[in-house]
Amino acid sequence: MWRWRVLPLLSLVASVLFLYIRTSSKPSNSECSLLPHDHYWIYSKRIVTPEGVIAGAVEVREGFIASVVRGDYQPGGSVGGRVVDYGEAIVMPGLVDVHAHLDEPGRTEWEGFYSGTRAAAAGGVTTLIDMPLNSFPSTVSEETLKLKVEAARKKIYVDVGFWGGLVPDNAFNKNALESLLKAGALGLKSFMCPSGINDFPMTNATHIKESLYTLAKYKRPLLVHSEIQLDYNPAESTDDLGDSRLYSTYLKTRPPSWEVAAIRQLTEALQNTRNDAKGAHIHVVHLSDARASLDLIKEAKGTGVSLSVETCPHYLAFTAEDIPNGDTRFKCAPPIRDGANKEKLWEALMEGHIDMLSSDHSPSTPDLKLFNEGDFLRAWGGISSLQFVLPVTWTYGKQYGVTLNQLASWWSEKPAKLAGQELKGAIRIGNHADLVVWDPDAEFEINESHTIFHKHQNISAYVGKRLSGKVSATFVRGNLVYSEGEHAPTACGVPILAKS
Repeated sequence: MWRWRVLPLLSLVASVLFLYIRTSSKPSNSECSLLPHDHYWIYSKRIVTPEGVIAGAVEVREGFIASVVRGDYQPGGSVGGRVVDYGEAIVMPGLVDVHAHLDEPGRTEWEGFYSGTRAAAAGGVTTLIDMPLNSFPSTVSEETLKLKVEAARKKIYVDVGFWGGLVPDNAFNKNALESLLKAGALGLKSFMCPSGINDFPMTNATHIKESLYTLAKYKRPLLVHSEIQLDYNPAESTDDLGDSRLYSTYLKTRPPSWEVAAIRQLTEALQNTRNDAKGAHIHVVHLSDARASLDLIKEAKGTGVSLSVETCPHYLAFTAEDIPNGDTRFKCAPPIRDGANKEKLWEALMEGHIDMLSSDHSPSTPDLKLFNEGDFLRAWGGISSLQFVLPVTWTYGKQYGVTLNQLASWWSEKPAKLAGQELKGAIRIGNHADLVVWDPDAEFEINESHTIFHKHQNISAYVGKRLSGKVSATFVRGNLVYSEGEHAPTACGVPILAKS
């Protein structure tokens, strides 16, 4: 029998390890889900709720979390639906990745919505927010956002939202920015250094300051690649920099001072507009420097300005000292820094000074990584990681005492809030039944025999790494979209557009 009490404001869903069929429930679209039922219960001894980790069950009805109960399950009585018993596996809110490049339309040879969201589902990511660049055209207008949304339809296994782009051409055009936001962009993204994409030029502090007035009106964030070029000009001769196959050579070209300069200008912009642009929020993406840059962020937060910051698993897993010569899979911007910096990033994350995590999944074709040459200065930058961010965070975080509730905060709750998705990010009654089921003790090695759903399996820096924390099932709006290596027959994810 069930022994339970209903917990207010809790919820979650899971996947198939052991099924007990008690009564028939109304079938849903069997093409969208490997568990074609609109009403069922997910049981586990470890359900991660906002109130802590509990043993109990999550009731899923019509794609939403209907109730969350605490108690032990004993086979034998009816509970009014199908019960999926995950035993000791962890049931957690699905991950919300606010920083991923899916590269469609225009560059599907790099990734694409179909392959990217299959990889996301296999990694427990239930919501992705797609970046406005690396696709072609870049998403910098109402028209280009519509192209992006149309390209995503019927190809996405998880829910996908879209950031718009802030570029010099629209920064001072209030009507253009408002049209982009009214069309459904969840916020804007800008670069303070060259992006490497021709139709996505860099912005300066004046562009950023001007955009905050419009963003404040719509209560949507500005995400910023926070580096300003100082001293080094990549167009000049690189002969005196050293051997381009050495990661240390590349590291010289993007020093921490670039991040410091950018973040200083961002915090000044927030201070200068705090009275006239109330509600404006800046989010610093992929923080790499854990020293002076982080000090500026902490100081600014202390003054009450609306500022948040993310870092990425590759900055928490790797160190500059350990990157092999010529292994351009590790090239990204900002760069992976030294081991002492990595320790400070972990310290800041554990203490709450870094708010959340994202993948910054930034794939390309293998030829752009210049594997044969191993040239860090000329190879395309970007870490391919989407499918593995949960086990990477868990594997490298265990030594720092990472808890399940911290994982849910960094990967679900806070990213959902940044993207304005109040029905996602937590196991809570009334939320979307977006859930990931995973085994924290299951170890696996990422290699050719491990199924990798990214379009290009060999360009990830995690290939060859042994990780713990294997994802067994992923639910999106109640649909079991991934279970034990198998995806649902049809991609039924939903494009997410902001409401005006």
